[in-house]
Amino acid sequence: MNAAISIGEPWMWAAFIGFVLVMLALDLFVFGGSKVHKVSVKEALSWSLVWVSLALLFNAGMWWYLNGTVGAEIADRKALEFFTGYLIEKSLSVDNVFVFLLIFTAFNVPAEFQRRVLVYGVLGALLMRAVMILAGAWVVQEFSWVLYLFGAFLLVTGVRMLFVAEEEPDMTKNPVLKIARKYLRVSDDHHGEKFVVKKDGIRYFTPLFLVLILVEISDVVFAVDSIPAIFAITTDPFIVFTSNIFAIMGLRALYFLLADMADRFHLLQYGLALVLAFIGTKMLIMPWFHMPIAVSLTVVAGLIGGSVIASLYMTRNQAK
Repeated sequence: MNAAISIGEPWMWAAFIGFVLVMLALDLFVFGGSKVHKVSVKEALSWSLVWVSLALLFNAGMWWYLNGTVGAEIADRKALEFFTGYLIEKSLSVDNVFVFLLIFTAFNVPAEFQRRVLVYGVLGALLMRAVMILAGAWVVQEFSWVLYLFGAFLLVTGVRMLFVAEEEPDMTKNPVLKIARKYLRVSDDHHGEKFVVKKDGIRYFTPLFLVLILVEISDVVFAVDSIPAIFAITTDPFIVFTSNIFAIMGLRALYFLLADMADRFHLLQYGLALVLAFIGTKMLIMPWFHMPIAVSLTVVAGLIGGSVIASLYMTRNQAK
C-alpha cells in the first residue's frame, strides 16, 4: 500500500475551494437558503440533481485536463477513483439522513425549521471533513500500515451494522445531551429558527441548539466510517477531498428528498453495512490481491442498488 502522489496542484486546490465557497453563497443567499420555509420535494430534487451534475462535470473536467497533461491512462484511473469514491461517500451519507430524521422526530422539530439546522450542520461538516481528510491523508502517506487498521475497523463496523440495522437509538438519552443540559440553560419550547433566546434578561439555548449539537456530533461519527472507506479506493488527497466534499454538499438536499419516504428504504442500511464490510476486506487483502477499481465500483453499486430495489419492492404496498 504505497501512498499515491497527488494530482492536485496548488491552483486546483484553490479553484475547487473557491468553487465550493461560491456555491455555498449562492445556495444560502441567492436561491432561498436563508428564508424560513419547508423545503419541498421538487426543490430538494432540483438541488440533488444540481449537486450530482456538478460532481460529474467536475470529474469530466478533471479527466479532460489530466488527459491533456499526463496522459489517458492516469486520467482514466483518477476519474474512476473519483467516481467510485463519490458513489461510496454519497451512499454512506444516506445513513446520515436516517439519523437526522430520528433527531428531528425525537425533538419534534417542525419541517420549516429543519432547514437552518442542516445549513449549519453542512457547514460544520465541511470544515470537520476537510480537517479529518487532510490529517488522514498525511497519516496514510507517512504510515501506510494505518490502512490495515482502517480495513479492520471498517470490517468490524460493517459486521456490527448488520446486527443493529433495525435498532433505533433513543436520541433524547444521548450522553452529549445530558452534558449540554447540565451546563447550559435550555428553554422548554422551540422559538422558531433561533438557537438562543433571552427571557427576563437571561440567555437560554433552545432545543433547536441541542438538535444542532447532535447533528454535528453524528456527522463526526459517520466521518469516522466514511473517510477511511474512500482510502480503500485512493490515497490521493485531492481525490479524497473533492469526492467527499461533493457528497457532503448535496447532503441537505438529499435529506429533504428522502425524509418523507425513509421508511421505504429500511433494507438500505444492510446494503451500507455490506459495503463497509466489503471495503474493509478489500483493504486487508491488498498485500495478496489488488482488486481493480472497476470491480470495486461494480460491487458497491450492486450492493447499494440491490438494497434499494429490494426495499422498494418489499414496501410496494405501503407506497400504494
